[in-house]
Amino acid sequence: MSHTPSQQVLERYADVLINFALGGGSGVKPGDVVRIAAHEAAKPLYVELHRAVWRAGAHAIGHYVADDDGAFNLSRNFYELANDEQIDFFPAKYMRGVVDQMDHQVSVLSDSDMHALEGIDPALIMRNGRSMKPAMDWRTEKENAGNFTWTLGLYGTAAMAAEAGLSEQEYWQQITDACFLDEEDPIARWREVAAQIGEYVQRLNSLPIERLHVEGEDVDLHITLGERRQWVGGSGRNIPSFEIFTSPDWRGTEGWIAFNQPLYRYGNLVKGIRLRFADGRVVEASAEQNEQVITEMVATENADKVGEFSLTDRRFSRITKFMAETLYDENVGGPFGNTHIALGKSYHDCYAGDPGSVAHSEWERLGFNESSVHTDIVSTTDRSVTATLSDGTERVIYAGGEFQL
Repeated sequence: MSHTPSQQVLERYADVLINFALGGGSGVKPGDVVRIAAHEAAKPLYVELHRAVWRAGAHAIGHYVADDDGAFNLSRNFYELANDEQIDFFPAKYMRGVVDQMDHQVSVLSDSDMHALEGIDPALIMRNGRSMKPAMDWRTEKENAGNFTWTLGLYGTAAMAAEAGLSEQEYWQQITDACFLDEEDPIARWREVAAQIGEYVQRLNSLPIERLHVEGEDVDLHITLGERRQWVGGSGRNIPSFEIFTSPDWRGTEGWIAFNQPLYRYGNLVKGIRLRFADGRVVEASAEQNEQVITEMVATENADKVGEFSLTDRRFSRITKFMAETLYDENVGGPFGNTHIALGKSYHDCYAGDPGSVAHSEWERLGFNESSVHTDIVSTTDRSVTATLSDGTERVIYAGGEFQL
């Protein structure tokens, strides 16, 4: 039997996404324009998001997309039918207008087919993704100027629950727990958690960290933090979000790392990913399943470089199950929290200063990576992270799934 969350849960969920997550934790203001993007499977939440926007005195722009489900799989149909010109097409006038018009965007993830693009040439998927990079750049420019915020949420489907080995009720219980939707005032709880995470962010940023050494049974990786870097977390971008992350100088990545969590990306399931870095670039990429997806992704321009390094303290997260969705799996608590990296695009809010004042050449000089790809890959194994400080001393900052600060 299909599971639909209660009206109370839906209203609380929409309230959190609109009145907390957007605006960097402060919510939307009257007169703001909010773009709401969702598939038809998430219709109950899509409706509540509109209502929350209108109650806040803001304006809603809807982007409602058909599910990829059975015979109605538009994503697959596109790659099966599109010619070269269609693969590379970028609706510049439309996207320029959308980016200029919206002040915020909330996107709801709700897969109806977790394997919708299996068998499609990954090179075509990457190529089409590259065609949309100008819109990503416009959004980043607007965000850097302080004029745009965004968030992601999850609406559980039968397909997602089945992939995770859970019932729909169990799957939704994880969503409810993770987002504090079982509490009378979820936003108050989010602000409390954000403040706690912010304390650890401040402690990390007070340390003059130059290098990080990530060690464990499945990793031996060195990362250079880089000039003008800061750690970020607890801002409301992504719901839920318990991670603390930075965008390191990609040029200083050396060593190897494996991931015990599967990756659902580009309509495919990739398992057993292992990467080796030399001089900041991936020089070996393998996977036990669907290896071609990861190799084609890494072959995409600048997707062979690290754009993010992230740590999640197990004490913050109420996520206890594998969810078959990166938004949740990169925030899982469990016995050891999680560590993850993202290949591809860096986050400019990890710059310690005003990102709106930084020229493109300066981002390049600082080692902030630029790519059409940003793919998080997660491990939940026991790992320690040792920081080398500017005076040459070393300090363990993360072990046993908890920050040691």
